[in-house]
Amino acid sequence: MYRLKILFIEAFYGGSHRAFADGLINHSRYDIHLISLPARFWKWRLRGASLHFSREIENWQDYDLIISGGMMSLADLKALAGPDLPPLVLYSHESQLSYPLPPEEKIDYQFGFTDISNCLTADGILFNSRFHLDAFFHELGPFLQRIPEYRPDWIPEAIRKKSRVMYPGCELSAFHNPPKLPRNNPPLILWNHRWEFDKAPEKFFKALELLDKKGLDFRLALLGESSQKVPKPFKAAREHFGKQIAVYGYRKSREEYDAWLRKSDIVISTALQENFGISIVEAVAAGAYPLLPRRLAYPEVLPDCFHREHLYRNVSDLVAKLEKLLKQDVSPKPELSRSMMIYDWENCIDEYDDYFSTLAEGRK
Repeated sequence: MYRLKILFIEAFYGGSHRAFADGLINHSRYDIHLISLPARFWKWRLRGASLHFSREIENWQDYDLIISGGMMSLADLKALAGPDLPPLVLYSHESQLSYPLPPEEKIDYQFGFTDISNCLTADGILFNSRFHLDAFFHELGPFLQRIPEYRPDWIPEAIRKKSRVMYPGCELSAFHNPPKLPRNNPPLILWNHRWEFDKAPEKFFKALELLDKKGLDFRLALLGESSQKVPKPFKAAREHFGKQIAVYGYRKSREEYDAWLRKSDIVISTALQENFGISIVEAVAAGAYPLLPRRLAYPEVLPDCFHREHLYRNVSDLVAKLEKLLKQDVSPKPELSRSMMIYDWENCIDEYDDYFSTLAEGRK
């Protein structure tokens, strides 16, 4: 059987972008070659990464298919690489149309137009959740309405025709048969998200401070990647919680990271933006008890039967649920952990490979 040759271009090789690229390469039955740039200067990646990648490949026709994570201009790449570029797949982790802005920034409309031109240039578009797809199209119409005249009203339908949802695979093999570790006393609360404004760490630490004042006992595992500067909420938390912090900062070793997930009793998200939530899926698969916002992608990722207990409406509801949890035995839920296995790469890679094969066949 012919083995497809696929080129994966990732202009922002970090976080969920890196996890997805690595997982796809490790599990696909096809030969996937990765070229990438580090996960920094995201605005400049969107503006100019295509100039770099256009010179990285001598013969684009050596490949049957190209995949991009979307943090670059695919239209520019196609123009620079020439008309014989293989079919392009855009894997959309996020969209600048729906991404929340930091308090000090104003919208740069060009980033939204890059998102749109990427979708129009791609031969196939994969969104990482139904929530993300719906949010993109919800923002697309109003964004186009900003154009004062000659509006391209045909764009939403043109993009929708080649769009579909495909959840990212997760590396869950370490949790197929998780060891039955004794629960911690006091409970270990986990943060394993990026240390960025869109994950709202100040809300997380505010909730913990309120419970700390009530005399409730807990420890913290503060994991996750950060940019060059440590955000103020994490600096303040290190001073405030001190010896209650069991681990602080990014763990380069996957084995060490997985071990902390298995040790953790509770995992919390206070995110403002989350289109899927690989870190939550990993933690829940490892046995942690999740407390998540009743919005974003979380109601989609978590089975309906767990919504009432594990999804909160607002910060006061989070505090109430967490207080109740800390006052009782935090018991693992094997059925909840097992439900995450639908996102294991082993269980979803065939859908990806079949999709790639179909697109590549259309080229012939």
